[in-house]
Amino acid sequence: MQCGQRRRTRRQPRQSADLYPPSLPHWNHFTGDKRSHLFLLTVDTQSVRDLTPNDPRDVPPFSLSDSSCGCAIAPDGRELAFTENTDPVPAISVSAKIFTLDLTNPAAKPVQISTSAGGNFNPAYSPDGKYLAWRSEARAGYEADKFRLFLYDRATKQAKDLLPHFDNWVDEFTWGKSSQQIAFGSGIHGQENLYIVGIQNDAATRIAQGGEFSALHLLAIPDRPGMVERGGIAAVVATEMKVDRPSDVVIVNLGDTLEEVKDQVGVHAYQDSSISPITHLNDALLAQLDLPKMQSFWFTAADGVKVQGFVIPPPGYDPAKKYPVKFLIHGGPQGAWGDMWSYRWNPELFAANGYVVVMINPRGSTGYSQAFVDGVNGDWGGKPYTDLMEGLDTAERKFPFIDKTRECALGASYGGYMANWILGHTNRFKCIVSHDGMFNAESAFGSTEEDWFNVWEFKGHPWDYYGKPDSENPFRRWSPSLYAKNFKTPTLVIHSQLDYRLDVSEGFQLFDTLQLLGVPSKMLYFPDEGHWVLKPQNSALWYKTVNAWVDQWIGPKASH
Repeated sequence: MQCGQRRRTRRQPRQSADLYPPSLPHWNHFTGDKRSHLFLLTVDTQSVRDLTPNDPRDVPPFSLSDSSCGCAIAPDGRELAFTENTDPVPAISVSAKIFTLDLTNPAAKPVQISTSAGGNFNPAYSPDGKYLAWRSEARAGYEADKFRLFLYDRATKQAKDLLPHFDNWVDEFTWGKSSQQIAFGSGIHGQENLYIVGIQNDAATRIAQGGEFSALHLLAIPDRPGMVERGGIAAVVATEMKVDRPSDVVIVNLGDTLEEVKDQVGVHAYQDSSISPITHLNDALLAQLDLPKMQSFWFTAADGVKVQGFVIPPPGYDPAKKYPVKFLIHGGPQGAWGDMWSYRWNPELFAANGYVVVMINPRGSTGYSQAFVDGVNGDWGGKPYTDLMEGLDTAERKFPFIDKTRECALGASYGGYMANWILGHTNRFKCIVSHDGMFNAESAFGSTEEDWFNVWEFKGHPWDYYGKPDSENPFRRWSPSLYAKNFKTPTLVIHSQLDYRLDVSEGFQLFDTLQLLGVPSKMLYFPDEGHWVLKPQNSALWYKTVNAWVDQWIGPKASH
């Protein structure tokens, strides 16, 4: 049997029409009059059964990050586990739950097994069918709460946090053949490291670090000495990428020597694991390119918190010379820069035409504890802004090849918001690129398809603060639009018509304001893109336009 998603026309009682409107925006499109249902295909008979009939909700809920179908079938084929958000209005909720469904009984109803108020995702049965694991968040309304690894015992019907002392997110995970261990990826200090955990203990073991590991599969060689203690796991097959090379398939052979990891509580590591490439798809092309290595640095913020940054020099650079800077600001705000390849904002490509790329992971960035992630909540233009400025100050002191008189700030999404915030709070940059950023926090609240996001990040609704001074109203205190009188830096505005996360009107408001103020500015508008620019021709135009704008103000031929 196989489970899968299919769109079907929504059926519901007429009185529910206001509660479940026929057309909902999601990311870059409207759903129309259909919702996703789960269907069961029995291969032998070719029969198809709708497992969520008459359900007015999308099952599983819309997700950008879940590459699975949001469901799993038990090894014996008798049960299905799936994710569903049953709250009445999806735009104000991220509280997805895990349900199971008895596939042997056509009259059976789904049974909720997750209990957390936050989101629960990626259900996966153990190979022996005794357990079900998933990723769980504790807090309702917060998409960036810590993703914990939960284990559910199907016999006792008890669930537990498998890693209660692990203070970073559990991302992708996969079961070992013995059903005694799980391998998972987790972002730590700009890397997506590879870990394993036994279901009988609560400690993680790091088996590889550096770059980003994903698409995990475990291999077992039971007769290898020592494998009993490691649950039969001898190696992990995965994809690995780095900032200077796209993904290749690798095999990670577990080492033999365990050591304690000093900067992670209760975590040990195999320091002698070996990583062997299996595919070599880009070797010939990469051999022709000069892709400088990324350098990491740390600094201490004003309040004593340690913050990490990265620098990539231009190809063939001379350390004795000085080069202009592209200062990249990541989105999210719960995201991170690191040793990872990108097909959209590629740091190596930004450096390629003679620039130093500087990237800081300020408060709100992932991979530095959940407290660090939470540091951006309700403080969008506060500590994240000072972290960025202090980080750039540190880079200027630490790397003498940086020309601090020629710097451009570039950001998208939250990075676009921060570019707009910078526009009203400092004149240190010679130019700015603002892509799909929030300009007016109040209008952005009223035009997004994710109301829960702004409710959490700005600690309520705009009307909760009516009558209060701006200093007590996050929607006004942190709104770049209210600092327009300070705008002086030449700015390239980029926005797309199909961006329902941050409506195109945010870009229009910013560009109109800049034009009325007489600030040098241009706008690049994509009628056929959403929050991300994905089409190859549009991406080429994007890079050409962005690089030309930066070159105009701080490039070799710019007047300084």
